[in-house]
Amino acid sequence: MGETGFSHRLVAILAADAAGYSRLMAFDEHATLTALDAARAVVRRETEAHRGRIVDMAGDSVLAVFETATGAVATALAIQDELRQLVADVTEDRRMFFRIGVHLGDVIEKSDGTVYGDGVNIAARLQGLAEPGGIVVSDSVRTAVKGKIDASFLDQGEHAVKNIADPLRAFEVFSGSQAPHASRSVDKASLRSPDSDHAQSGKPSLAVLPFTNLSGDPEQEYFADGIVDDIISALSRVRAFFVIARASSFTYKGRFVAIKQIGRELGVRYVLEGSIRRLGSRVRIVGQLIEAEHDRHIWTERFEGSLDDIFDLQDRIAESVAGAIEPSLRLAEIERARSKPTANLQAYDLCLRALPHLISSANKAGNDEALELLSRAIEMDPGYSYAKALRAWAFTMRKAQGWVTPTEVAEGLRLAEEALLDHRDDPSTLTYGALSLSYLGFEHEKALGAVNRALALNPNSTRTLLSAGWIRSYVFDTTTAIEHFHRAMRLSPLDPEMGYILSGLSFAHMVAGRFEEGLSFAKKSLIEAPTWTSGYIAQLQCLVHLGRIDEEKSTAQRLLEIAPQLTVSLLRNRWPIRDPSHIERLCAAFRIAGIPE
Repeated sequence: MGETGFSHRLVAILAADAAGYSRLMAFDEHATLTALDAARAVVRRETEAHRGRIVDMAGDSVLAVFETATGAVATALAIQDELRQLVADVTEDRRMFFRIGVHLGDVIEKSDGTVYGDGVNIAARLQGLAEPGGIVVSDSVRTAVKGKIDASFLDQGEHAVKNIADPLRAFEVFSGSQAPHASRSVDKASLRSPDSDHAQSGKPSLAVLPFTNLSGDPEQEYFADGIVDDIISALSRVRAFFVIARASSFTYKGRFVAIKQIGRELGVRYVLEGSIRRLGSRVRIVGQLIEAEHDRHIWTERFEGSLDDIFDLQDRIAESVAGAIEPSLRLAEIERARSKPTANLQAYDLCLRALPHLISSANKAGNDEALELLSRAIEMDPGYSYAKALRAWAFTMRKAQGWVTPTEVAEGLRLAEEALLDHRDDPSTLTYGALSLSYLGFEHEKALGAVNRALALNPNSTRTLLSAGWIRSYVFDTTTAIEHFHRAMRLSPLDPEMGYILSGLSFAHMVAGRFEEGLSFAKKSLIEAPTWTSGYIAQLQCLVHLGRIDEEKSTAQRLLEIAPQLTVSLLRNRWPIRDPSHIERLCAAFRIAGIPE
């Protein structure tokens, strides 16, 4: 041993933990602790019998070292056999099982007997790959004990695990009297949840993993699970993507499994994981969305609140996560579609490629490109309502910028009506179709019915709230409109269409006669979207009503530079405001500012 008090040794490391410990504590704390003590006694006895040494036995976990891999595997098999007998008379929902991982590798041992290093980490990761009541070993262990112990090994393939550079080859171990089930020999990729068939249907698919409890308080485990339940429920209402059921995603609770592996096994593109930590009377939740195939972070957010109103906190977190994830997923899917060769795109991917061109900062060339992509999508699938609604929305944006022709308005209205006739309860189809119907055809009542349906299906969609806000403004329900716009901003504070949201707020305040507030939001909208004409028009209206002549003249000049074709006549026909007298007041303001007749 060196002067530092450390030594390096090659040993067999056994790591174990009790599956379901926290859940069982909630049922019966005394009975669970009694069962845990009995299990510890088994582990201690078998470890000593096979010349091993317990290094740590904190909480429900165990770490032990052995001079030989044979001793470690024999101990693991004996422990699991005794523990099965121990719980034979216990009802299934109250049984405690251990997961065990065994690795043969190098460790750093301190003078006090504690051990560190990759060998320990790998054993812990292998334990995380084991099923409750199961044993998983590394390739080095299987090689060392093969032919020396009465056991069979089932190859689990390679696994990329956290903080270990190279993938681990893992093997599940069975005693000689316990041959693997025939179904266990099937490749795990074929044992996906039934949900994964739907996940491969073309929609972006998502699994929400159990949140990790970092507080050390088992009580918070159930709070974290409750939050995940709420998040799954909230996200399941978003028809734009598919969410794996709780029963499937919770099979990973308490296990260390690589995100890539989870993506493969559940057949999902995205994984939402998180953690919970109690800080006195407050709780902090951190969530992060990961693209599974490349283990790439898409979105991360932190939420804090008081435990005094725990259910309200759960609701707020679920609502915020659902609202923030939708635009993040949409952007990630756009990037995914961009990376594909055009020749291989299906109708859905064509829609995704069109989306970046349908934002408030888009130009006419981009809008033309979106219309072309959406036309191809509809040709590929003539019954694709979402593509029809998006194409109608493209014409809506065209009208807002002053580029539209009467023929295009008619086509946009036809597509919006067709989409809403066959919306199939898809909130996105309802959202785009509703606003197109309202803006192109002034059919506000029908549009309100559609957008209200979309909100009922997905109350946390920023895009739906935004469309609802504009439609409500057109019918002078400005109080509700402003609430929708503000909620959209809270749910997606970094939304790429923030300029469009802010111009909606400006318009709503302007219609309500609050010109100072309207001007403030108009100026903010133009910072976010400097070529979006609605921001200039709202600012112009507010300046005229406030009597700020110099500013209104310069605003009108800038508006005409961006859209030289605009006239008072075009603007009169552009705004789908229900009250004709209000439109005339707007036209009067345009004339005062210098917009040609």
